[in-house]
Amino acid sequence: MKLNIGAFANAFAVFMGIVYVFCGLGIAIFPEISMAITRSWFHGIDLEKIWSATAFPGNFLLGLVTAVIFSWIAGYVFASIYNKLVK
Repeated sequence: MKLNIGAFANAFAVFMGIVYVFCGLGIAIFPEISMAITRSWFHGIDLEKIWSATAFPGNFLLGLVTAVIFSWIAGYVFASIYNKLVK
């Protein structure tokens, strides 16, 4: 079964946008828990000195736009590779 490349890329980009918004809200509402989770994902790196819980508005918007764009590209490439491999 082949994937519709455009639909897959669109779905992946929308999904990443939703995840990014929830992540940004999590940082704004629960900065301490967000820092603890981030620390655990990066193998204990201490981010306390560089951590900023102020991800809004400019930094948040730039991150959202770039995450959605790169996710669309990744979804397009993934679906293309998948379709070539199922032949």
